[in-house]
This record gives sequence, structure tokens and C-alpha cells, in this order.
Amino acid sequence: MKKYAFKSLLQRHGWIENAIVSVDDHGRITAISNDSVEIAATQFNGYALPGFQNAHSHAFQYAMAGLAEVHEVSAVSAVSDDFWSWREAMYKLALSVNPDQMEAIATMLYSEMVRHGYTNVAEFHYVHHDKNGQPYANLAEMGSRMISAAKTAGINITLVPIFYQKGGFGQAPNDRQKRFISPDIDSYLRLLDSSKEACSYYEGANIGIGIHSLRGVEPIDVAEIAKSGPQDIPFHIHVSEQLKEIEDSISYLGKRPVEWMLDNIEMNDRFHLVHATHLSELETVGIAKSGANVVLCPSTEGNLGDGLFPLIDFQKEGGSWSIGTDSHIGINPLEELRMLDYGQRLISYKRNIFTSANQGDSGKFAIEMATLAGRKAMNNYSSSYFEVGQAFNASVISDQSPLLSLSSPQNLLSSILYTADSSNQLTTIVNGVLQIENGKHINGDRIKENFIEAMKQLKNR
Repeated sequence: MKKYAFKSLLQRHGWIENAIVSVDDHGRITAISNDSVEIAATQFNGYALPGFQNAHSHAFQYAMAGLAEVHEVSAVSAVSDDFWSWREAMYKLALSVNPDQMEAIATMLYSEMVRHGYTNVAEFHYVHHDKNGQPYANLAEMGSRMISAAKTAGINITLVPIFYQKGGFGQAPNDRQKRFISPDIDSYLRLLDSSKEACSYYEGANIGIGIHSLRGVEPIDVAEIAKSGPQDIPFHIHVSEQLKEIEDSISYLGKRPVEWMLDNIEMNDRFHLVHATHLSELETVGIAKSGANVVLCPSTEGNLGDGLFPLIDFQKEGGSWSIGTDSHIGINPLEELRMLDYGQRLISYKRNIFTSANQGDSGKFAIEMATLAGRKAMNNYSSSYFEVGQAFNASVISDQSPLLSLSSPQNLLSSILYTADSSNQLTTIVNGVLQIENGKHINGDRIKENFIEAMKQLKNR
């Protein structure tokens, strides 16, 4: 039995001051109180938030973070640099990484996620095969490495093995995609089954189903997987990220991607549409009315020049969203939320973006939305932040910042969201275990050594 004490603990109805959380040997909450007489084994001068949910990750891309910012230019014209040129750099990395390197990269990344307050990650995983494009003897070899990385880093993982079949709408896959490809539904379902078995070896792992995109899988197969595949796990898909993707979809299908999905797939709240950057009004309303969620990755979407999701219109229709870090150019959840908010402010000339009809507290709204929709993406949904019987997953913010220590309970959450940075992250508790001590991950030295060795081998930086 462990006991943790906090200056305040956040619940959906507000803060519990001087909170004490009792946790059993399995990391589950047995009691929550604010009895100031009770002695806690571990006391924190900080505020406990529900652990952040990272609903979209491509772990291997962490190895190239910052490398796509060096461009060749000439006096005549700049070399084209957009998502599609960035994708070529990504392919180069994906073709070169081996399982040991993949695990080292993912472990480093996940430990950094934990350091920034994430307790759960959905790994949108599509590097499945060996360097020759052949399946490993264990179909889920690379996925197993992701799970092992998550276990070492002490983060909960939802492994989302991705069905990747085509090189574009109506196009065969190219050679640079050979490590990703499942040629048909049956081969993908075998991969999914193998991945599900791999999840059974880590208590903090579970499974989701994933489609790379409508351009990456024949649309008729996407509809079939949605209809006939497992119905009790989250369904993740990239959609409408780039303008070229919209144009190609119209040429191939006669419809925009989300328009086609709304007409051909019975979507509900287990669906998580990643990016969905470029939507018509019909599509924006349609997603919200279907109950499907959108996963927004502001730092990556900004880095790639994707564009801005129509968040204001989506929220007016009751749409729900979560956040992810995608290519991991940024890892701080508070920064992701601020970027999401400020992008909308800049195009609307308004400030009250994170609000609803009955809630005018921006910080409270943002944390609630990212937490609840994020949990749906992980398949660990609970409408309560902390309750008896739940695993204890918390992001703890220090009270040593004068701005935060002087804030009233009414203003505290928005003060955290809009003023805190990584230096304010006191610790992160995952499944009842203290993963960060004195600003360092408990396994940080070993994780860092393995990562450095992997990067030296790859020679890409």
C-alpha cells in the first residue's frame, strides 16, 4: 500500500485540497481523502491532474525530429519543401531502423512523454516488416518492441497496428513503403491478432485497430474492416491531412475523404480521425453528429504546414477531440493545447475558443476534452478523473511557480494551462508508480545510453 499527498487533486467537479490518494500493490486507487491528520508516505508540493493521453504517435519518427528543417536552396528558386518532401525523409529512416534500434528510440521517446506528464500513448504503428519487406517470424516483432519500450519507460500503451496497402489512391505501393505493407484484409487481421497477443505480456498494454488512410488502403477494404473487424476496440485513421489528398480523393472516389466515410461507414465514438485538417462544412458537422472523435497534433501539423482544423465550428456541433504528438517535434501536452487554442484565435480574432454552452473556463474545458476523448482513443474510458478502483495515473505540476501558488482554485487550471512549462512538471505517476524523480526518469540513464548507441549506429543526425 502506498499513499501520496498533494496540495490539490483535480476532479471533474473541481479541486480537492490537501488530497491523499491511497494505492494498492497493483497501482489501483483504494481511497481518496483530504484528512489533514492522516500521514502520507510521499508528499508533493504540487497539483495532481489526470495523466495526459497521447492519442497519436509514430515513435520511430522521434529519431528525425528537427532534421527536416535544413533545406537546400539556390539563387534561382527554393527547393520544394512540404509534407510530401518531408515524407521522403521519413521513408529513409523507416527503411534503415532495425528492431533493437526501434525499441531504443521508442523507449527514449516514451520516457520523455512520461517526463512531460503523459501516462498513456496510442502508437499508430506501421513499420511491420524487415528491411527487405518480408514479415518477421513473429508478425508483431516491431509492435512487441513498442510494448517492451512502453514497459521500460513506464507508460501505458495502446498498440494500433496499421493496415497499409497502397501507395496512393489506386496506386501500387512503392519500394520505400515495403516495410509497411499488408496486401489484403486477411494478412492485416493476422497482424492484428499477433499484435493483440503481444499486448498480453504487459499489463499496461491493449490493442486498437488502425487504417493508415483512404489513400493507403483501398476504400472498399476500409469499409469492410470497419463493418466486420473487431467492434469493441478503437478505430484510428489518418484523414484529410493534405490538400493534395483531397484532390486525389475527389478524382478517385468522386468525393472528399470524410464525405466518403460518412456515406459508406457507420461511424460512432470508437472512431478517431487523425488530423482531419481540411473539411467542408458538411464533413465538419457530419463527424460531430456521428459521435466520432478527431485527434489533433498541433506541433506536428504546424511543423508540416498542414493547416488548421475547423475547431470552432466542430465544437459548436458538440464535436470531441484529443491531442497527439505524431512526429514528436514537440512532446509537451500543455504546449499542444496552447498551440491548438492560439491557432484558432489567430484566424477567428476571438479568445473564447475552449468553451462550451455551459462551461466558460478554458483550462477546465481543454483538460476535460483532451482527457475524456483521449481515453476513448486508448480504450480505457472513464468519465471520472480519479476514483476508487482506477489505476492511479497522474501528472503533477509543482506549486513553486509564484503564478501558480498564488492562484485561487477558480483560476488555477487555466493558470497551469497557459503559463506552465516543462520546468513546472514535478513528477508523473503511472499505475501507482513514481516514474520521475528530481526531474529524471527512474530508468533514464540506461534508456539514454541505449538511445545514444542506436542513433550512433543509424548515423542520421
